[in-house]
Amino acid sequence: MKIYIVGGAVRDRLLGLPVADRDHVVVGATPEEMLALGFQPVGKDFPVFLHPQTHEEYALARTERKSGHGYKGFKVYAAPEVTLEEDLLRRDLTINAMAEDETGALIDPHGGQRDLAARTFRHVSAAFAEDPVRILRVARFAARFTDFVVAPETLALMRQMVDNGEVDALVPERVWQEVARGLMDAQPSRMFQVLRDCGALARLFPEIDRLFGVPQPPEHHPEIDTGVHVMLVVDWAARQGFSLPVRFAALTHDLGKGVTPPEQWPRHHDHEVKSAELVRVLCERVRVPADCRDLAVAVAREHGQVHRALELRPGTLVELLERVDAFRRPDRFEEFLQACECDFRGRPGYVDKAFPAPDYLRQALQAAQAINAAVVARSADPARIREAIFQARAAAVAAWRDRPAADSL
Repeated sequence: MKIYIVGGAVRDRLLGLPVADRDHVVVGATPEEMLALGFQPVGKDFPVFLHPQTHEEYALARTERKSGHGYKGFKVYAAPEVTLEEDLLRRDLTINAMAEDETGALIDPHGGQRDLAARTFRHVSAAFAEDPVRILRVARFAARFTDFVVAPETLALMRQMVDNGEVDALVPERVWQEVARGLMDAQPSRMFQVLRDCGALARLFPEIDRLFGVPQPPEHHPEIDTGVHVMLVVDWAARQGFSLPVRFAALTHDLGKGVTPPEQWPRHHDHEVKSAELVRVLCERVRVPADCRDLAVAVAREHGQVHRALELRPGTLVELLERVDAFRRPDRFEEFLQACECDFRGRPGYVDKAFPAPDYLRQALQAAQAINAAVVARSADPARIREAIFQARAAAVAAWRDRPAADSL
């Protein structure tokens, strides 16, 4: 029995990055031998075990052979005679197909170290084309390793996979899992650029793909192109370290601009309503979790009102606060404001511009929250309790807005 550290742990150590998890390949062992040593079986589709002390993963060396369509259509062969080199050959990229033995010696049969130095994502073998999830993984790696590029031959293979319909077999949950991980990486725009370069974005996220090439008014959007704007917005969200729901809302806030008739360009009348509808459709198709979906719908529908916040009447402000559920969910309201600020900042020259709307809305909410809804309800006509609370909140916001300037110091 021989044990090797493989994959991402080897790659990250060579890059000088922290190693969070270590995966191991075991050569020359059977499942029965692993169990006798106290390892706990966890693999469903192939023999994977947890170490009895460290709980790190140990997988028996295996080969895979394509047996059907999509990413689950594989036959796995794991046996003591499978070599380390055979196991590494089935992996996606050369930088993930390296191993270290128990002495720390590097085993690199496919030039992974060379491609690390060249900052290149290159597929190990033609078997890359057998698993469409690998397209998503390469795109996600591009968002994480921001100075790497996809090798031309690998990009060509990815395009061929898209043309052959392989990505159409991906299950929604797996698509979301990979995209969510990429959104949480350093530069999410690079993930979408790789997906766009190979044609997968149009198949998986047509609502995002069709934003590219759609112009916006240059007086408000120096970048002009809507797709470029959305990428700037999501990257700004990433640089702030914002949560996944905020980053997803940043990504999807302007989907409605992609369906504006060209004869109306560069204006996009009522694009917020269309955006909210398209966010719901996308979230249903890709099985986006409720917290991400709900925030994204709210931001898509209301971000225009946020940008106009200082012009809104007190009653309109309270209506906005009610629609985004600010009274009941102040934490999510904060994420809502963060996503709207991402929209503002995601334009050339806007990173350092004043954007008073979020603080203005926070203060408006604070003024409205000073109203004791229970007290108002007790003194109101039972049939008009909701209206009485609304009017009291609007009056409180009006009093706050109209206060003498000295009161705000």
